[in-house]
Amino acid sequence: MVFEVKESLTGEEVRHGLKLVIRDGLATQAMVTLTGGIFLVAFALLLGASNTVVGLLAAIPPLAELLQIPAIYVVERIRNRRLVVVAASLAARICWVPIILIPFFLSPQQGVFVLIAAIALYASFSAISHCGWNSWMRDLIPQDRLGAFFSHRLTLSTVIALVVSLVAGFFIDSWEAVFPDLAAYGYSALFLFGLIAGLIGIVFLARTPEPRMVVEGGEAGLFATIKKPFADLNFRNLVIFLGSWNFAVNLASPFFTVYMLQSIGLDISIVVALSVLSQVMNIIFYRSWGRVSDRFSNKSVLSVSGPLFMLAIFAWMFVTLPGVYVLTYPLLILIHILMGISLAGVSLASGNIGLKLAPQGQATSYLAASTFANSVAAGVAPVLGGLFVDFFAERELIWTLIWKDPVQEIVFVTLDLQQWEFFFLFAFILGLYSLHRLTAVQEEGEAKEQEVVDELIAGVRRDMQNFSPAGGLRDMVKFPFSAIRDRRTKKKR
Repeated sequence: MVFEVKESLTGEEVRHGLKLVIRDGLATQAMVTLTGGIFLVAFALLLGASNTVVGLLAAIPPLAELLQIPAIYVVERIRNRRLVVVAASLAARICWVPIILIPFFLSPQQGVFVLIAAIALYASFSAISHCGWNSWMRDLIPQDRLGAFFSHRLTLSTVIALVVSLVAGFFIDSWEAVFPDLAAYGYSALFLFGLIAGLIGIVFLARTPEPRMVVEGGEAGLFATIKKPFADLNFRNLVIFLGSWNFAVNLASPFFTVYMLQSIGLDISIVVALSVLSQVMNIIFYRSWGRVSDRFSNKSVLSVSGPLFMLAIFAWMFVTLPGVYVLTYPLLILIHILMGISLAGVSLASGNIGLKLAPQGQATSYLAASTFANSVAAGVAPVLGGLFVDFFAERELIWTLIWKDPVQEIVFVTLDLQQWEFFFLFAFILGLYSLHRLTAVQEEGEAKEQEVVDELIAGVRRDMQNFSPAGGLRDMVKFPFSAIRDRRTKKKR
């Protein structure tokens, strides 16, 4: 296959390219769902991985993104982003082969070592791919459609993640019921299906057209390219916000699955069901956040979705007091609903704001600088969490209210912090600081929080009208195919 770069793309080529980008997103999401998150953590725990190893597995992907810095040089030299992305993605996804073979040939101790090494290689090649992909998408996708396009892509990807995770969770439960002594082999099967989906995604990437890179002339050299974004005051403020935000989020979030599986004792099927609930909320709110992003700004979206996500983090501290109690399950449901709603906005806006603020012709270096800060923050945070878990395991903070009368004494435990709850508290405080840093970022179209909330509620209300009788219900059944059809109709007009 010849990876031809064109001077410019026609409208039809752009439309075709966007369809392929969406198809790649669906295939890649299927792979990520089957090979990461809940299933990767559960597989590691099955091999006997410690909390430190779980933290390391969470830290490797963001730390590997630091390779985007030298990858800038590769992209700028080759100037064929499609070639770089396809080659790096293929190398990355092949790294799942040794992980799939762990239960067949290795002991659990050896398997943990191979798992860490393979994930490190996978993440490293993926980082090189991401560098070229970010710049490629910056030039391929029309700027006035960034919010709508990525919200649509994320919505469809979330639908795929929802279906795949439900099927995979049912598969693992069924496998363990039939083959209780061969549970690890079930995860190998999941990872194999994930690898196949990832390879299909590469085929779509290889067929996606690429416009020629616009490279700004002037000062040459890798160092000069990298330092430009940090000399831009507004973009530097954005980098500080994104870095502090990612540190706060990744201090606690990588351990949610461990917390639910080990501390609360939930079955993996329940953990998957809660994840699916969060994904459903993602689907419902992606389109509304995308409309808000296009009408106002990405910063406006972050100013509302960010605090909502921090509220969900704060609520984790009350899930156990210190054990399971009457509000544990209702709180878990509420937390996953809030996380689904807020992450839809955070994921969309945090990615788009970097694309929007990166100047034409400098997207590669600007986005790599942003990724650098995000990677360091998101990589260091879970490592610290894993290393210090034993320290916090021996400490406890209890806040009680006591009522005494002549007959009895009643003790109310209002707060009990142990192990992971400390991290939830620290993540909440650091998250508030990062939201303060967001105020220093300037973006055209900023709006007050109340305007954003009103627009979001109005958008959700319009979407939820689909649940009303006959016609509305029929439209919901058609989703998302009806949305695709409507877009095509508008284009023809």
